[in-house]
Amino acid sequence: MNKWPRGRWAWGAALGVATLLVLTVMDLGQHYEVQLGAVLALAMARALALGLAWLRPRVAMLVSLVTTAVTAAVTTPVSSSEPWPWGTTAAFGHAFVVAIAGARGLGRREQIGWWVATQAVGVAAVELAPDRGSWRGLITMAILSAVAIVVGDLIHSRGQTNRRLAEQETITKAERAERERLQERARIARELHDVVAHHLSVVVVRADSAPHRLVDVPENVREEFTEIADAARVSLTEMRRVLRLLREPVEQPTMGELGPQPGLAELADLVESTRRAGADVRLTGPVPAGFDETIELTAYRVVQEALSNAVRHAPHSVVQVAVRRTEKELEVSVHNTPPPASTRPAPGSGHGLTGMRERVALVEGTVSAAPTPEGGYLVQAIIPVGTEVLGDDHGHGG
Repeated sequence: MNKWPRGRWAWGAALGVATLLVLTVMDLGQHYEVQLGAVLALAMARALALGLAWLRPRVAMLVSLVTTAVTAAVTTPVSSSEPWPWGTTAAFGHAFVVAIAGARGLGRREQIGWWVATQAVGVAAVELAPDRGSWRGLITMAILSAVAIVVGDLIHSRGQTNRRLAEQETITKAERAERERLQERARIARELHDVVAHHLSVVVVRADSAPHRLVDVPENVREEFTEIADAARVSLTEMRRVLRLLREPVEQPTMGELGPQPGLAELADLVESTRRAGADVRLTGPVPAGFDETIELTAYRVVQEALSNAVRHAPHSVVQVAVRRTEKELEVSVHNTPPPASTRPAPGSGHGLTGMRERVALVEGTVSAAPTPEGGYLVQAIIPVGTEVLGDDHGHGG
């Protein structure tokens, strides 16, 4: 996009335009026979061409070339030692316009076309007024404008390369974030597999044993129990296939990942182990229990990840963990106070919070994480539970 430079470059561009204006007035007024009004008009046109080079490269090239031609037409050198048809400010001013226009994206072929047109104007000027100058006066403009084309093209190529690198870096970050998200989903799927597989296994065992445990079971009921057990076995098989599909493209599970999953009953142990590691962690109030295993696993993982983030990003702060149940929701909160000013928190990637949100979303809950007014940090998860509890609430707090 063609626009005026910003920051310090804007001041540099403005200074360049003003300098060219002053130098053109001095050059034409001292070394050429030309009226003062024409000097001022040509100087302003030369400065205008340079200013337009950042905004309208093609228009700037046209204005610069016309100004250069008019300058050659209306000026006469005061001596044979003065360059003509291209004066010093004309040659350098036009070269700067060519370079900036090329850097702003003017095509290489188009720049060569302007170069040819410039040399043609010079040749025509010498042919029409051979007494004012010679063929040697064309060499400076030819060399300067050719160098300007090369410089402008190099600047433009470098800018394009930097933009591509920035775009590629953005794409790489997005791909990395997507991979991390898929890895977290696969890990969650493995944990949920254990929970659901346990329930289905219970169904299989009870359906198989029901005809033997119950007295006088009719034959049609026995067949119904058998079909239930077979359907549960098929479901278990399909679950394992889905788990394998989720796992293979991302990462293989480590030993023990598919073992028994923790719940709210293990929350006190988690807090105690974090405290033993040197963190000031406090579990406030009793911890409700008796929820579905998926709910308890989700709440446990939220606390686990939030504690990990608090220890990493706010070392030596006080961390308070609370799990409360309302009528229809389970509220999990982990709040840490501001860390001491002398500590240096470790940088984070945001992956942990992403994993929390993915996990809680699977149970139709929400997660909020934000700094607190006093400078601490609060992670809060709201998990809907309704009245579907497996037993009465009882405390496990520590």
